[in-house]
Amino acid sequence: MLRFAATFAAGLGLCCLGCQTTSPATTSAPTTEARPPAPGASLFETRWVLRQVGTQAVKVPEGGQEPYLLLRRTGAAEGQGSCNRFRSSAVTDSASHLVFTPLMSTRMSCPAIDTEQAFTQALAAAHSFRISGDTLRLYAATELDATPLARLEAVYLH
Repeated sequence: MLRFAATFAAGLGLCCLGCQTTSPATTSAPTTEARPPAPGASLFETRWVLRQVGTQAVKVPEGGQEPYLLLRRTGAAEGQGSCNRFRSSAVTDSASHLVFTPLMSTRMSCPAIDTEQAFTQALAAAHSFRISGDTLRLYAATELDATPLARLEAVYLH
């Protein structure tokens, strides 16, 4: 009987040692599977912040306003040029066509007036767009491989 108890206790001990309470360490290399592309931001009801006009990066001067565009599902377009607020209407009838009506704007001056003028000129010349992830590019023509008039980035407010 004593031999049975000792054998039973040894078997029970081995069984308990085989149970792990933590995950085993892995030494394999991380997977190199490509991540699926991030879904594109919505054209409408997204705050699009201006990052580039033509080939020039946009820098907000100290005390200046960050230029942005907001397109509403109703067709209204509004934003900040850097110095002045503006309003317009946006017409889109396909997945890449976008045209703005003439902008209405306040008329204040500031150190970033050149950026604002370039931004509003880009909006006036826009005829098409492309969204890639969180980036909106505006184009003058329907050829989406041309240099964009402006590059904007979706900024999500928390």
